[in-house]
Amino acid sequence: MDRQAFFQVLTQRRQRAASGPLTLNPYSGPWTETQAIHLLRRTTFGFAPDQIESFIQAGMQGAVNQILDVSGPVPSPPVNIYSTPADPDPDCAYGTTWVNAAFNVALPPQYFQARTDTLKAWWAGHMLQGNLNIREKMTLFWHNHFAVEADTVQIAQGMYFYLAALQANCLGNFKSLTKTMTLDLAMLRYLNGYLNGKAQPDENYGRELQELFTVGKGPGSKYTEADVKAAARVLTGHRINPFTSPISYFFDFTQHDTTNKTFSSFYGNTTITGKIGPAGANEVDDLLNMIFNTTEVSLHMCRKIYQFFVYYEITPEVETTIIEPMAQIFRDNNYEIKPVLDALLKSEHFYDTLSMGCVIKSPLDFVFGMARQFKVEFPSPNPDPLALYLTWGVLASGAANAGQNLLDPPIVAGWPAWYQAPSFHRVWINSDTMASRLILINSITGAGYNLNGVLLKLDPIPFAEALADASNPNLLVADTITQLFGLPVSQSTKDYYKSFLVQGLGDAYWTAQWFAYVGNPNDPTAKNAVTTRLNAMLREMMVQAEYHLS
Repeated sequence: MDRQAFFQVLTQRRQRAASGPLTLNPYSGPWTETQAIHLLRRTTFGFAPDQIESFIQAGMQGAVNQILDVSGPVPSPPVNIYSTPADPDPDCAYGTTWVNAAFNVALPPQYFQARTDTLKAWWAGHMLQGNLNIREKMTLFWHNHFAVEADTVQIAQGMYFYLAALQANCLGNFKSLTKTMTLDLAMLRYLNGYLNGKAQPDENYGRELQELFTVGKGPGSKYTEADVKAAARVLTGHRINPFTSPISYFFDFTQHDTTNKTFSSFYGNTTITGKIGPAGANEVDDLLNMIFNTTEVSLHMCRKIYQFFVYYEITPEVETTIIEPMAQIFRDNNYEIKPVLDALLKSEHFYDTLSMGCVIKSPLDFVFGMARQFKVEFPSPNPDPLALYLTWGVLASGAANAGQNLLDPPIVAGWPAWYQAPSFHRVWINSDTMASRLILINSITGAGYNLNGVLLKLDPIPFAEALADASNPNLLVADTITQLFGLPVSQSTKDYYKSFLVQGLGDAYWTAQWFAYVGNPNDPTAKNAVTTRLNAMLREMMVQAEYHLS
């Protein structure tokens, strides 16, 4: 598979698919494995074959309701797995969380990074082992939207609170979340909000709040440079207190600009009255009320949701028939996120064949989806969580090598795949990232993927056993194609993949090999015979462009 061939597959897919209804009307067509797999691919980080049936049986309404149910328990915070008896963390014992540790300027420098590394592994773990719902996918959406870089923030506690806020509010109120992010410790650090004072207002956050986080840069967005400067003055005085346990936010009214701030006609020439003392903190609410009174907030956000969950291209027809109705739902529901996603994920347009198999998997979808699809086994956290965190970290490193480093998007706009026209998701594929994907595939289906002493190796037998009939090579190939591609292929292609199982000796050969293993699963010879052939077939499928499409 080279890059040109990859993009040819993608282009052909878009050309041959028949255009379907461009409406948000509820989908009323057949609800089969095809539709259920499409829903799961777009809203989760992967699933095993035996997890699909419950979503088929639930029907479209029930399946989407289950995906949008994020009412499960809040994950326990990450723990110290990095210190040693010879070099302990002075503020956090091994195996306990560092999240509430006191601020310590004398903390060994390597532990600042170690805490961030454990946070990355911890979040990867929830993507890899969490329930089949939209929480972590939506958390990634918000992380890409309210982007901060851990390498810049360099305060692991602040990054944890930032991430926990995104998880807890992933389907909540966007306006409330915007205020939370405005005063968030990591965001204050990342965009210099903690340095924004009346003597020298810092425009970083005031600019990104409008350009990226709320009204955006769409054709109807007419805010001005003067609006950026006025917003910066509104936002003066917000600070980080590192001397509390844990670190916290506070408002320093002595650093707040108490003068009136007048905005442009785009905002109705609104004047935010300057407030003195602690009341100055309330100007944030005045600013957000003004911004959210525009229709551009709902349009900008619905475009981003559409590009993340459906497709990158927003044609004039999509804008009129999909984005504008979504935006109306958003405004009608006081900027609650869940009703918007509910309408989109239950719509005719979402299940149109043109919306399926048309976007390149992000590195996280590729790596974590592979791990979940083939049920990669994870070590027990008891009595020592080190091996578990290392395994999570290895898979997170695999995604980073392929171009997506958790908690470290390249810039404040997030990852280019979700905003950089005209390439969009095609930026995931280049000579380096393709090589990283192929190395991982060849390793995990072969001798194993080894990083820092942690070995990950795919066992294809549980995957095959979860299919309808692993003894029948024709059914096995057909079902595997459904699971890995989700797209139809020709009979000659199926026969090609089957050749890895039957070795030119006919269907009965594979059937005999499979039953030999089933009859004596502890026989290493029998197990090796089916494992070798399954891995060879899976490896050939996984290097094809179709496997990297969602």
